[in-house]
Amino acid sequence: VQLQASGGGLVQAGGSLRLSCAASGRTFNSAVMGWFRQAPGKEREFVGGIGLSTSYADAVKGRFTISRDNAKNTANLQMHSLKPEDTAVYYCVGNKNTYYSPPRDSIAYEYWGQGTLVTVSS
Repeated sequence: VQLQASGGGLVQAGGSLRLSCAASGRTFNSAVMGWFRQAPGKEREFVGGIGLSTSYADAVKGRFTISRDNAKNTANLQMHSLKPEDTAVYYCVGNKNTYYSPPRDSIAYEYWGQGTLVTVSS
């Protein structure tokens, strides 16, 4: 199973960016997919996930939206109102199981993408 993240880049504060995660090797359908991020010098943290429902970290709630396209076996992270503190490497993750609410612990995810860098300038 491979997860390929794309869409990172440089954006000004207040701007928007859309990340995509393309899965290959298995179909995810209702299985959990999500995103973690790691900023320089900080711990990796949960951003959001989608299972039978969606779940978001408080820091991004209301600004970020996760969706999935089962026909393309992808998950997307739409980010609006970006802030400099959103600067991080964003990792796409997956779990073969179906959860109503996506786990927030990184140890729950067996599949990880390579990461894509998001830089928000002030």
